[in-house]
Amino acid sequence: MGSTSILKVLSVSKLVIGRRERAVVLEPRGEGIVLWTLRFGDEVRPEESYFEGIDEEADPELNPLVQQLIKQKTSRWSPDMVSDPIQESLLKIIAEKKKALKPPKKVARGKPDAQASNVVNIMDALKKSVAAELKSSKAR
Repeated sequence: MGSTSILKVLSVSKLVIGRRERAVVLEPRGEGIVLWTLRFGDEVRPEESYFEGIDEEADPELNPLVQQLIKQKTSRWSPDMVSDPIQESLLKIIAEKKKALKPPKKVARGKPDAQASNVVNIMDALKKSVAAELKSSKAR
């Protein structure tokens, strides 16, 4: 897209959105690209259909009041102003599934249990056996 920004031209392409192929315009802007979807003439309603139900003209005396109201209600945009209910519900589901999972068993560090391994040290087993025989023979 570097050439299009240098030449100050737009690119026209096609893109599938919602299972429909649409004409789009790609405009280089800064380090990115802006994508504009285009409509065909038969998809665009005439502007009269939007405004035909409005019979009255706006009262010019109310313009300063409307402008003041707009200034009062205008603020800088912040991501905190909007919420994504789908993302919030997904995060809630993920948190519930994490709670439902059993935590992994902690492996004790240090000496391993005899049950943890079926490897037997023959010398230790022999010493225990000899010691047990000596105890039993002394007890007689």
